[in-house]
Amino acid sequence: MARSSHAPTARKLAENIERIEQLGHRLMAAFSERGMPNPGVQGPGPDLMRAAAQGFVKTLTDQPARMIEQQVNYWGETLKNYAKAQAALAKGQLTAPEDDSPADRRFANPLWQTHPYFNLVKKQYLTNANALREAAAALELPDEIARRRITWLTNQIVDMLAPTNFLATNPDALEKAVATEGESLVRGLENLVRDVEQNQGEMIVSLADRNAFVVGENVGTAPGSVVHRTPLFELIQYAPTTEQVHAVPLLIFPPWINKFYILDLKPENSLIRWLVSQGHTLFVVSWKNPGVEMAETGMEDYVSAYLDAMDKVRELTAQKKLNVVGYCIAGTTLSLTLALLKKRGDDRVNSATLFTALTDFSDQGEFTTFLQDDFVNGIAEEIERHGLMRARLMSRTMSFLRANDLVWGPAIRSYMLGETPPAFDLLFWNGDSTNLPGKMAMQYLRGLCQRNGFATDGFELMGQTLTLGDVDVPVCAIACESDHIAPWKDCWRGVARMGTKDKTFILSESGHIAGIVNPPSKKKYGHYIGSTDFGGDHAAWRESATLTPGSWWPHWAEWLAARSGDIVEARHPQDEIEPSPGSYVHERAI
Repeated sequence: MARSSHAPTARKLAENIERIEQLGHRLMAAFSERGMPNPGVQGPGPDLMRAAAQGFVKTLTDQPARMIEQQVNYWGETLKNYAKAQAALAKGQLTAPEDDSPADRRFANPLWQTHPYFNLVKKQYLTNANALREAAAALELPDEIARRRITWLTNQIVDMLAPTNFLATNPDALEKAVATEGESLVRGLENLVRDVEQNQGEMIVSLADRNAFVVGENVGTAPGSVVHRTPLFELIQYAPTTEQVHAVPLLIFPPWINKFYILDLKPENSLIRWLVSQGHTLFVVSWKNPGVEMAETGMEDYVSAYLDAMDKVRELTAQKKLNVVGYCIAGTTLSLTLALLKKRGDDRVNSATLFTALTDFSDQGEFTTFLQDDFVNGIAEEIERHGLMRARLMSRTMSFLRANDLVWGPAIRSYMLGETPPAFDLLFWNGDSTNLPGKMAMQYLRGLCQRNGFATDGFELMGQTLTLGDVDVPVCAIACESDHIAPWKDCWRGVARMGTKDKTFILSESGHIAGIVNPPSKKKYGHYIGSTDFGGDHAAWRESATLTPGSWWPHWAEWLAARSGDIVEARHPQDEIEPSPGSYVHERAI
């Protein structure tokens, strides 16, 4: 009888062992597809390690008592953690000592608080993390750049070594493995093999279910037509939903680092649909996902594409002027285009709106680590090899700015818990990455980010020396309070240096995406409206600003309507090449 009751478990175990063996062979085959690694983009170069070593020696020499004190405190905390756990176990009850650790969602399982073993592991991890951070902060380093890079590297190590990242010290994973008789671990291995196979030997965790969304079917569905196509972009004109529209058309340039349908994920949060409903003849650029044939496409080609798209919009609407929007890097490039138009005496742009757009890179913020010569030289080597800054490198770099949310957390859920990636449209879009042309990427990294030419002595482009002071059209800039990609204070500083006297700055709550894709119907994030005096600094502007509940969209709509001319009969797309969202948006990076 007992033998019979164990039969299903034994069969299940045998099946899982066979599956693991098969998956193991697939995993090794997938890893073999990985190309030769480039150390230049795997981590900081030897200069940083040398600076850290020199900082350690100098600190030890100049402040030996301080370093000894840190070590004594560390060992004291470690012994205290061990003694408390031993005392709890000695009582013969599985009860953890009192725990006043700060809240951390990684340690949400009650066992981290109640079980002596897991509680000791957690407390010792927090002790180790604190010791590492204190030791890094105490180093005498040559400059602020080295300090920021050491801090970043220390945080990466701390996050990587969290006990939740290892099966033996993750109670959620262990509980699920027992409850499913190991099935969760086999599914996790299947997920790992899938990710490595999809990424040509690279281990990049899937953030969303790729099969849950189809662009044009359940995301990116706003009705419209592709009305113009070039080798670099498609121009989409959206169908009107009002009988009358503003005379001055509106053209949006999304970033080519990602795809345009972030502005049209679902009908209820689609900025594209909302703008059409406000009576705008709306055009949006859909960029080509570059292949190696576009390796020599440069910033001048993108600026030329801006001018081409503007010309086509003016032709289709019979208007001399238009309003334009640039999001993220497309806002940076729009600013360059505006400066070029000023140099040429071309007044086609009636107003410009910038979404989370950096134009002054004097403070590199969280990207400091990635914008030093060692890493940029590594990118240059990648581009020399492939002709492109490939999507996987860009995606990985951005993910490690928020490693717990975008790397370790998803890896735990997928590989340890065996969960299917969520059907989440925003994460699906985030994973639908694009390549960057090699020439453009290096112009951006060297000339704009590292040298900060546009905000200083000028950025050379198309025979002109362009500066922020050349931007003289009315500008409305929207930045986001917790944006780690384009920090709002840096966005503000760029706008402050523009030559235009007509400047409006709006600060939305939340981050780079949620702060922009923030429809009024959600009533979720508010926004700050401040002074139009840019003579002070960002702190003075923030002090003057007033928080307004709800989305910034209606406030911007008022600003835009005042610069959009008379009301005319609605314009419908003509000479359709194909329905929106077009063809370029379906091209996936490989």
